[in-house]
Amino acid sequence: MTGLGENPGMVMARHWYSSSPVVDGLPLLYEPGFWPAHLADLSEGISPEAFGADAGDVGAMLDKLHDPSAWPVFTVPLAGGFTIVVHYNSGEEFTSTDYFLTHPDWSQDLVLASDDQDRIGPGLCWPELAALLEAPAGAVGVTNTHARLLLLLPVLGDIALPEGAVAAVVRALAAQGAPESSEPLARHLLRGHPMWGAQGWWFDEDERSWICEGDHSPRKVPLGDHLPEQLRVALEACLTPG
Repeated sequence: MTGLGENPGMVMARHWYSSSPVVDGLPLLYEPGFWPAHLADLSEGISPEAFGADAGDVGAMLDKLHDPSAWPVFTVPLAGGFTIVVHYNSGEEFTSTDYFLTHPDWSQDLVLASDDQDRIGPGLCWPELAALLEAPAGAVGVTNTHARLLLLLPVLGDIALPEGAVAAVVRALAAQGAPESSEPLARHLLRGHPMWGAQGWWFDEDERSWICEGDHSPRKVPLGDHLPEQLRVALEACLTPG
């Protein structure tokens, strides 16, 4: 499929990684220290103990996530055949975490966020992220609701967060071993990635898409603007709260 136009947020994600040492990152979710390591940029200045983790475990996990010989990849299955793919990219000259929205009928994948030198993000507002927390029936990949929220949290950047967002992150942290009194940590994590922070969003009724006001966001243009109608409707349904 083509028809994606010259959207600057579209890249050949599979081409980029076709010769890379990619490994399945799913087992890492269950290892000690994963969540404070994955959320290290968002939780700068906060001790691993706030996550209920040991500093040594977090350091060892950071080594795994940034191992140049094995790049972890995580797949978050969505409705309608869409998937968010999380790639750790540890090249010789740079290290980044890249978040792609993919579909089997696309020849190119949409970059939602990347913390490389180009700083791309945020890629999701809270209503969209909330709509993605439940995995489709029979899906394979990261299907746990709490894990999906925490894994995709770096993509989020939204100044208009409801109190329910804080409660959802507190529940997710507690499910992964954090103390139950983790509201301050949750609020800190929801401030947005330090590369792009929290931004304003508005919903374009004509384009049927959320639009981000952030200078570095790929969502300054309507998501799915160049898609065929059938795929665009499916994408809209995927990102709409149920």
